[in-house]
Amino acid sequence: MSWIIRQTVAWLVGLVLFGFATTASVAADLEPIRISKDGTHFVQKGSGGRFTPWGFNYDHNAAGKLLEDYWVDQWEAVVGDFQEMKQLGANVVRIHLQFGKFMKGPDDPDNAALDRYARLVRLAERLGLYLDVTGLGSYLKKDVPEWYHEMTENERWTAQARFWQAVASRSSDSPAIFCYDLMNEPTVPGGKEAQDNWLGPAFADSNKHFVQFITRNAKGRPRPQIARHWINDMVEAIREVDKHHLVTAGLVPWSLDRKGLTSGFVPGQVTGALDFIAMHIYPEAGKLDKAMSTVQGFAAVDKPLIIEETFPLKCGPKELATFIERSQPYAEGWISFYWGTPPAKYKKQDKFKAALIRDWLLRFQSLGDDIVFSNGR
Repeated sequence: MSWIIRQTVAWLVGLVLFGFATTASVAADLEPIRISKDGTHFVQKGSGGRFTPWGFNYDHNAAGKLLEDYWVDQWEAVVGDFQEMKQLGANVVRIHLQFGKFMKGPDDPDNAALDRYARLVRLAERLGLYLDVTGLGSYLKKDVPEWYHEMTENERWTAQARFWQAVASRSSDSPAIFCYDLMNEPTVPGGKEAQDNWLGPAFADSNKHFVQFITRNAKGRPRPQIARHWINDMVEAIREVDKHHLVTAGLVPWSLDRKGLTSGFVPGQVTGALDFIAMHIYPEAGKLDKAMSTVQGFAAVDKPLIIEETFPLKCGPKELATFIERSQPYAEGWISFYWGTPPAKYKKQDKFKAALIRDWLLRFQSLGDDIVFSNGR
């Protein structure tokens, strides 16, 4: 029996067993996650046990829809996806909340959306999963309010702080929150000219914008200074309603202070108010040493590091698995992607892309068994 067939059979058997298991005892065992006393890793608050974040970005479903576009009338699908991620070995699920779906006005949170978020938090509690809550998304231009686009820098930051207060207040007492991620891939623009838009280019051939500017014009200010000021403002807003849960920001790999393209979010200069560092990286085939150099650059900051986004986008599943293994001395957690299709639903006759995803999900599950559970982490 091939490696993939064995892994698929194991996944199916596990899923059947999982279906008969009660989640009540699991939820009761969830402990808040904190930073260790020596500042090097994550621990469970009550027991003091080491915690290694391992899981998936759940940024859209199999149809490419964002969570807010289907979590009302397809709630059972959301529940099923969370159960499948749990079965694949996840202890963390990263969700992405869109600003325009949660704010009806600059100071007017949408209570219906907040209720649905609270429902998702309760689901995570029942299943024994932690949430990486990433906010302020503007992934689809059509969902970005015109008034939000027209705001000045200060007005926009105030509205963003209000978003975070509204969200954090709904989950401040939940043990299922691993962290709040202030924004996915924030950037400070370079150059002297003002940006026409708050959003970076759409990703590949999609219509989704994952990179976002926190200002449209640096006006001569040092870019890291702007980034640090924005982070401090957002963290302060969260701390007014939630003083305990961890806070981070999802940084692009070109955030390091190197020649060429940079985001302005230089880890060593802007992350003082953050509890840990979260980086995104997609290693290129045949260039693992280059990827490792980037990881080491982020790890040079004296805080725990997690690789919050990674996937075989530019290399194969086997090479990415090698990258994760090599990054263990530097990273304390890894989060890949899951879009609602379990490995068993990918058949041999599926196209190359589907086969690649199936291979990766099974490898990632196996890696989790080795890295997280076998090591007692």
